[in-house]
Amino acid sequence: MEELSSEKVHAGHTVDVSVKRYRRADGTEVTREVVEHPGSVAILAYDDEVVYLVRQPREAIEDDALLEIPAGTLEPGEGELECAQRELAEEVGLAAEHWHELKVVHTSPGVLSERATIFAATGLSPASGEQDADEQIDVVRLPRAEVKAALEGITDATTVVALLMLPT
Repeated sequence: MEELSSEKVHAGHTVDVSVKRYRRADGTEVTREVVEHPGSVAILAYDDEVVYLVRQPREAIEDDALLEIPAGTLEPGEGELECAQRELAEEVGLAAEHWHELKVVHTSPGVLSERATIFAATGLSPASGEQDADEQIDVVRLPRAEVKAALEGITDATTVVALLMLPT
């Protein structure tokens, strides 16, 4: 696929929006509106007994209390693991001794360039971190035995993927 042109129509704090023209391998040309995102991480933090989730408002989908694994957007120059460690401390107040990359997913590839790296975090211990000023996060300790039932009500894609990969 060859990008023929790109015009940024919106420059935001977290994302930009561009109108792009592409030539596909078969020669056809298409125009797409693309939300350009710097990338993100999500963390499946667990121990023998619980999985750590967060409940927070998500205005884009008009949900006051979306249940999801801790996650966040990459800062400029920040690596995925560094971001995951920062987000786990900020959102849940934990550090992890062991980190393992579980999966890379594209969250909505029809319109969004976001590449989300999902990590497993184990060997957990308390850590200090400061939530962003505009975040309202409640930490949820979900018993591992209840994960399958909880999946019925969870709609966040990275959380669903991560919980389905949770070792039994």
